Amino acid sequence: MTLSCFKAYDIRGKLGSELNEDIARRIGRAFGEHLCARRVVVGSDVRLSSEALKAVVTEGLLDAGTDVIDIGLVGTEEVYFAAFYLDVDGGIEITASHNPIDYNGMKLVRGGARPISGDTGLKEIQRLAEENAFSAPVQRGKQSSLSILEPYVDHLLRYIAPSRIQPLKLVVNAGNGAAGHVLDALECRFRELAVPLQMIKIHHQPDGTFPHGIPNPLLPENRAATSEAVIAHRADMGLAWDGDFDRCFFFDEHGRFIEGYYVVGLLAAAFLAHASGAKIIHDPRLTWNTIDIVSKAGGIPIQSKTGHAFIKERMRAENAIYGGEMSAHHYFRDFAYCDSGMIPWLLVAELMSTTGKPLSSLVNDREALYPCSGEINYRVADTLAAIRAVESHFATLKPAVDRTDGISLDFTQWRMNLRASNTEPLLRLNVESRGDAVLIDECVRKVEKIIRDAA
Repeated sequence: MTLSCFKAYDIRGKLGSELNEDIARRIGRAFGEHLCARRVVVGSDVRLSSEALKAVVTEGLLDAGTDVIDIGLVGTEEVYFAAFYLDVDGGIEITASHNPIDYNGMKLVRGGARPISGDTGLKEIQRLAEENAFSAPVQRGKQSSLSILEPYVDHLLRYIAPSRIQPLKLVVNAGNGAAGHVLDALECRFRELAVPLQMIKIHHQPDGTFPHGIPNPLLPENRAATSEAVIAHRADMGLAWDGDFDRCFFFDEHGRFIEGYYVVGLLAAAFLAHASGAKIIHDPRLTWNTIDIVSKAGGIPIQSKTGHAFIKERMRAENAIYGGEMSAHHYFRDFAYCDSGMIPWLLVAELMSTTGKPLSSLVNDREALYPCSGEINYRVADTLAAIRAVESHFATLKPAVDRTDGISLDFTQWRMNLRASNTEPLLRLNVESRGDAVLIDECVRKVEKIIRDAA
């Protein structure tokens, strides 16, 4: 039985046909046996199917002789935190992040929150789950429950000096996902510390029916609620998260969405101000702004293939202090090289406070220097054929070609990256230029025509 829910660096599948309770049980058993795990931490997001899938994953782990610590309804990064905070051999978060409502999945890590991808064990777990040839358990593991919220919040607050935070009013949109309880805990802690930070909460309560749509602020149609709330409340900044809150999205004081690309540069500069010479990891989709900022700040920019497992592996190999993807994933060495959706906004709030500048002022110059298209998605029958058609079309212009992820073409005044998604049946396009927003529109239209003609 071939399991199509195994992707490049995690597990995602349509409920019933690609991922069900039998498959989830097999995955739990395979995970425990592959790692020879003594103890594993498990958590789940708010999707209506997540609790049942977590229960059968737990059964599979117990049958492998693995003790299971259930940390409840949590975001992915809380499982990451537990995997390096607790004495465990691995962690599993049941989540489909921003996928459609009839999907679910899992993100897997080893002890210390070390990633598991196709190159580092995921294929072996898939093989064991597909074969389903497990022996009878010699001794079943034991199950327990534990809250790690307090130590997790303690850890988050180590990234800033709360006393530096000036009065700020923030709109926070959990998207009815898993972020709400962490925001509540941070709000309580700020109140105890007399930090003058006010939260305006929208779509706050966890609700697996997602009454306001699947939380994915990367899609333009999902940004209006946060933007409008920022304007209505005259807030200093808006923040929104996806379902498992490992991605954080920013809106300035005018309610304008800030592309994650520019947040990468902002955070890279902030880290390099205190760690000149440090390495910064970035993905290949949009690069010029990050490379320029990091190089001028005395850092070393290093490109990695897109995807959380690949970024983490490269960060560990390079001992990079920070890594960022334009898709709003931000990775931190002190967070076991993992991505966090909470650390970025805390750092930006502190930066706004210490500089006295609104978010718009912190990014305006960089947006003008390196305007970008933002990520544009296309549904095509054959993603590889579309990529080959684009490359062939531009071959006579002799662009610099990079194949780190999909294909990147550099034409000196503009560059583009075109790649197949690792998690969805989509082709993703990103275009940037050197100070010419009009050129971007022209280039996007040209590439779109090639993609359409190749379909």
